[in-house]
Amino acid sequence: MTARSAIWSRVLSRLGTSALVAWGSITAAFVALHALPGRIEDILAGDLDYPGLREAIAQEWGLDRSLPEQYVDFVARIATGDFGVSYALRQPVAEIVGSQVMPTVQLAGAAGALAIILAVVAATLTAGRGRIARGAASLIELTCASAPVFWIGILLLMAFSFSLRWFPVSGGQGWKSLVLPAVALALPTAGLLAQVLREAMEKTLEQPFIVTVRARGLGESLIRVRHVLRHAALPAVTLGGWLIGGLLGGAVITEKVFGRPGLGTVTLNAVLTHDVPVVLAVVLLAAFIHVAASTLLDIAYVVIDPRLNAQ
Repeated sequence: MTARSAIWSRVLSRLGTSALVAWGSITAAFVALHALPGRIEDILAGDLDYPGLREAIAQEWGLDRSLPEQYVDFVARIATGDFGVSYALRQPVAEIVGSQVMPTVQLAGAAGALAIILAVVAATLTAGRGRIARGAASLIELTCASAPVFWIGILLLMAFSFSLRWFPVSGGQGWKSLVLPAVALALPTAGLLAQVLREAMEKTLEQPFIVTVRARGLGESLIRVRHVLRHAALPAVTLGGWLIGGLLGGAVITEKVFGRPGLGTVTLNAVLTHDVPVVLAVVLLAAFIHVAASTLLDIAYVVIDPRLNAQ
């Protein structure tokens, strides 16, 4: 089998596995909905109680049909992006969630990019260095990784919004409103990534091929960036799939602390008002994002480490 065939085989296999995981997530949501105590129409209606609501819910969700028929219809609806209607807000769930996706994507994307930059810089500068530099970096990283996101956010607000007035206290307008939330969300992730990446880089620095590269006269900085970082990146990339969930979960708290719009605010309001269709849509969306991210990371492995092509 050629290298290209091996890559395509791995990609297709991973896509098939991802489709199964996504289907399993939808099935789990269906089972959880039907496992809750009480009637489905009462659960979906939440605290609302106006004439004809439960009858309309039963008709919309096909609750008068058999369970297998309900399941097939549920899977088909989710697969086409139809998450039903929010009876509390009287709007399609897809519109409610869709209108708030971009602020959360912007926050999580900015935080993720910042975390990667901070982790790469910290690990590259301190891997294999003196005990004092490594100890100081490890202490800072451990503090960042252990600190709650809301605590970091409050400290940033006190320092840069209340005292220095460099950034707005709340809101989601303009790039300045994104800086502090992104930093608050990025620091714990950067601390964890830097620790993993430094350990992998130090192991790579001890490999025989690094001695050969040094013998060719390359500078230490170039060796670290061009050779060591690439070989050490695989453990950090593996961890990245799990950290994406941390960014999504942290975004809920961060958006609330900084008064930003997004899925966090929508989810919290839906939980407080017992708006089950919206909660269900957000949970499934988070599951799908996990699946998509894990698939992309798994495919990226063969780019980072070509030796995996032969497996």
